[in-house]
Amino acid sequence: MEVLLDIIRSFDYEILALIAEHWRGGLSDTVWTLVSLLGNGGALWIITALALLFFRKTRRAGAAMLVALLIGLLVGNVLIKEWVMRPRPFVTHADLTALLDPGDQWSFPSGHTLSSFAAAAALCFFHRKSGLLAFLAAALIGFSRLYASVHYPTDVLAGALLGILCGLAAAWLTDRAADRIHTIRLRKGA
Repeated sequence: MEVLLDIIRSFDYEILALIAEHWRGGLSDTVWTLVSLLGNGGALWIITALALLFFRKTRRAGAAMLVALLIGLLVGNVLIKEWVMRPRPFVTHADLTALLDPGDQWSFPSGHTLSSFAAAAALCFFHRKSGLLAFLAAALIGFSRLYASVHYPTDVLAGALLGILCGLAAAWLTDRAADRIHTIRLRKGA
């Protein structure tokens, strides 16, 4: 088991070192920092979800996105990060420099990636085309966290997988709750 963990740690570091050595610098740093900032506090996704709540056709998707973000926050940031307590890459490897303030000290899983994929999965459950665009934005935000050296690849991968699970669970729960509310309203109106 320890050998496998060493291989994963080496893989994680090598990818970050490759990005830092060959891709970072100049305008690229600014672009990827801005992409990363879109995910701060789930802001992009919260704004999108709130906008979707205003329209009947997209209301369930907006509600599901908000539920997904809440579930993701509880699972990823409150439970897993505090249980695993994995230091950030720039803390563990002196040759890696963070491009931005990560917000907290723990790396696993990536909260930006988790919230992004949770929101995208919830949206995709109801609106496939919009959801696929949201997945593209989520992937860019996930990569930006690697580019900034604030997460390891396995942090981002775990965040994406957990996010998809949270998003699908939230969409299913929201859909069932909305159906139930609709049924109750129909009975009251009859």
